[in-house]
Amino acid sequence: AHFIIDANGADISKILHFINYKYAMYFNKRHKRHGHLFQDRFKSKIVKDDRYLFALTAYVHYNATDIKGYETNPQDYPFSSLGIFLAEKKDEYQLIDDEFILSMFSLKEAAARTMYKDFIFKVKSVVDAQREEFKNEPTEYRSMRTVLVRDISPERIIEIITEKFNMDKLMIRIKRAKNAKEAKAVLCFVLRKFCDLKCADICRILGNTGQANVSRLCTIGRELVKEEKYKGLVDEILKMCA
Repeated sequence: AHFIIDANGADISKILHFINYKYAMYFNKRHKRHGHLFQDRFKSKIVKDDRYLFALTAYVHYNATDIKGYETNPQDYPFSSLGIFLAEKKDEYQLIDDEFILSMFSLKEAAARTMYKDFIFKVKSVVDAQREEFKNEPTEYRSMRTVLVRDISPERIIEIITEKFNMDKLMIRIKRAKNAKEAKAVLCFVLRKFCDLKCADICRILGNTGQANVSRLCTIGRELVKEEKYKGLVDEILKMCA
């Protein structure tokens, strides 16, 4: 399997460990076996520029042509995202961000998808070069990026957010406090981002709310921190907790 992941500062080893673990459980149960499924650790490469990203996405999407029955139609391979990129199937689990790569081809969606399809089927030499590179790459995980701190105390985060919004800590825990909606949203997002908490954990911290609401608040908070008045808040929190 091949993934192009926007780690967003996170440690991808946790993501890959979870995927490997879940798949091994599924495979072992289906085939009535026990023990490890994968012999080696995953291989990883840092995407440093657009040129390499183009080569990598071509490599990943062209790979299915090696599978019998998909030599000329890799987009039909059920475990490939190429069909999503070409708008031939839906992203049922909302995991694929095709807009980022497609926008590099054209700002017009239909044109971008057409150009991307042409690109995939005309870069066999690039794909072959990538295969050799991965083949010769040592099986190890080498991190070359900054990993975000994810062990900050939730109470410290609450203290910073309430101070930033100039409100009492009790307001955060009041269910329908009108003036605290944005503060709660930013708080939920930051707790997820820096404290490595699940929605259920945040529910217990806030009280009087459900996981669905926390998830919704996290989404709102993620958008809020992009706005001008909250820009720099994440960096500010990192500095205060350093």
